[in-house]
Amino acid sequence: MRPVGRFRSSVAIASIVLVVSACSNTSSSPAASAPAASAPPAASAPAASEAPSASASQAAGASAEPSAITGASCAANAQEVKFWTSHTPPDSDALKNIVDAFNTANPDICVKMTIVPGAETDVAKLLTSIRGGVAPDVYMADRFTVPQRAAEGVLAELPADVAGMASQYLPFAWAETQFEGKTFALPFDTDARALWYNKDLITAAGKDPAALDIAKGPPTIATVTEIADAISKKDASGNYDVMGWMPGGPGAGGNPGAFDQGWHYTWGFVNGGKFADLAACKITPTDPGVVAGFQFMYDWSKAHDPQAISRWVTTNLPPNPPAAQNPFWTGKLGMTISGDWRIAEQTKYAPQGNYGFTFIPVPKAGDTSATWAGGWSMALIPDSKAKDQAVAFMKYIAGPEGQAVYTKESTHLPTLNALLSDASLYDAQHKAFLDLLPTAHNRPPLAVGAAYWDALTSAQGSVELNTKEPQAALQEVQDAVQPQLDAVVTPGPALIEGTGQGRAGEGQRAEGQPELGHGRIMTFRGRRHIRRRPAALTRRANRQVTAAASASRVASH
Repeated sequence: MRPVGRFRSSVAIASIVLVVSACSNTSSSPAASAPAASAPPAASAPAASEAPSASASQAAGASAEPSAITGASCAANAQEVKFWTSHTPPDSDALKNIVDAFNTANPDICVKMTIVPGAETDVAKLLTSIRGGVAPDVYMADRFTVPQRAAEGVLAELPADVAGMASQYLPFAWAETQFEGKTFALPFDTDARALWYNKDLITAAGKDPAALDIAKGPPTIATVTEIADAISKKDASGNYDVMGWMPGGPGAGGNPGAFDQGWHYTWGFVNGGKFADLAACKITPTDPGVVAGFQFMYDWSKAHDPQAISRWVTTNLPPNPPAAQNPFWTGKLGMTISGDWRIAEQTKYAPQGNYGFTFIPVPKAGDTSATWAGGWSMALIPDSKAKDQAVAFMKYIAGPEGQAVYTKESTHLPTLNALLSDASLYDAQHKAFLDLLPTAHNRPPLAVGAAYWDALTSAQGSVELNTKEPQAALQEVQDAVQPQLDAVVTPGPALIEGTGQGRAGEGQRAEGQPELGHGRIMTFRGRRHIRRRPAALTRRANRQVTAAASASRVASH
């Protein structure tokens, strides 16, 4: 990709930075003990209409463990630490390099990294391994799911000294690792999202790619759709051969979800939506902005033939595709909402391509653009036989050494404050995404975060197929998920969300950094109740793991 200019600092971007783990409790009650479960309760699985990965479908009866890709040269007497990730190349290449460096520097420890395919909320394989006594010691968890997994007993509380590391990390990333005022993971990477486009396909369609120049600010949805429609091509049977873009989904294999990063959260944020009221501990899927985002996906899909779109995705993006086969790199897709990690992919898989990126499009000219930041974390599994060594590895990979390598090689963004200003880690393109981070939205850290994601994903699928109206689909989300949240929380005093930009400082906020506001969040009724109730509430979803088709959507970052 040819370098693009930096995002203009004068462009204001709406932001809601969730700086505390609201609705996952920040109290430090002595009665709250770390989950110690050799057989934790059932955790949530992908939503009913969202087919899980092949590995998830096979998990219940699977006994074979995937082969580790690191540790072959470790000393025979080194303490083994098993590390699982769902990441695949090129991200997993960077992870392997970090693991190899750790093993070399710590010859008494041997970290064996295994790639276990999955998706954001798919922990079926992990649960099977825990129950079978073959669980990993360290698990790479999508960070927004950590509060729920901690409540379910799937993750272990980290040692008390880890809490002192909070000021080293971006506040929103640290908040996502908290449950009952305790830390259950270390933040690893983060990211930001933008609209990527293929300049050559735009030119071939008779349009000018300069219309999307980032220096011009956010394009409108109408502008992007007009360009995309010019790119799109159908065959004699009415099937799409080339797609201009898909603002949402379906996901891999034609399943509910986003094709890339056009998620429910993306379009809810673009339309000014709020997905949770953390002060009241309520999810808000029927917020007008969220409904507006779903209405946009409904209308766009209806105008472009939902079934034809689904057929194109099924053909061009099967479950668990290699990154090199992404239709954006093969010339079958003109534009896609994606993230900073595509910089590394494009360098590796389409080095001669002519690509650019700009802000996610907005409903009306002059509207403020929106993006959001996600990311992963390193979590400890209960009853690890190598706890001390596992924690040492977690501190390394989530520390300066590990995050610097991952930032440089994968072109994700770090969560360590100190690395955000390290200019050696970013070229011009990467820096453009870094400039988006301070004002990025974040998913609310909820004790039902994974269940909420799955329900929103199922709703997105039905809306994009035009089988349900947005308001009705989102009301179903409200009715299904809010009782789960009510079952584990009660009101109590704590901290609420803030807005702004910048990085946290030790004991005070840096210029522009959101302060910790005083308000209300939730106090859990008790560990014993928590660990029993979520299992009952999500049992139906777990039964769907073995019944669903063996397909997977592309995991969000």
